[in-house]
Amino acid sequence: MKAYMGLTCKPGAQTEVLKRLLNLCIRERGSMCFSERDIFLLFGSIDILIPFHGLKNLDEFIERAFNPVRMIGAEEDLVTKTLSLIVVSEGPPLVEKPFAFIFLNTKPKSLEDVRTKLLTLPNVLTADSVLGPYDIICAVKAKDHMELEQAVLNIQNIQGVEGLVTSIVAPIKVLPEW
Repeated sequence: MKAYMGLTCKPGAQTEVLKRLLNLCIRERGSMCFSERDIFLLFGSIDILIPFHGLKNLDEFIERAFNPVRMIGAEEDLVTKTLSLIVVSEGPPLVEKPFAFIFLNTKPKSLEDVRTKLLTLPNVLTADSVLGPYDIICAVKAKDHMELEQAVLNIQNIQGVEGLVTSIVAPIKVLPEW
């Protein structure tokens, strides 16, 4: 099983939340451990995106990921909002750092057709259909903003796409580069 958690942080708190995420497995016995490849800092409505892989079931996600992560900085209100996305159909694993994540809404009858078409586009690294406010989460690669713009236009032109939100992956200053 795979799931994602999106975190919206209090302004200026992203670095502290990232540090606490990296230290989570040390403090919380039995919780998930993170590395720099597991966490994405985003420019958008979601500040931090965390994919969780290899989960046995929903209970494990809740116990080992959701509950510990949502409590990070609870005393100081560092995380102001959480978003959980449970993966229904999983795309290929990420093998390189994405330039952006695109959150898509589709026509209900077109969900799997859109996901399948996304995976044929050269800039799409992965596409997972999810339960939550979005239907698909898609990671894309691009050399620059112009290439990202073209990739977004290609995605928008897929029949069945109703809307999308693009969030560019930001460099994480507390972590080394990929």
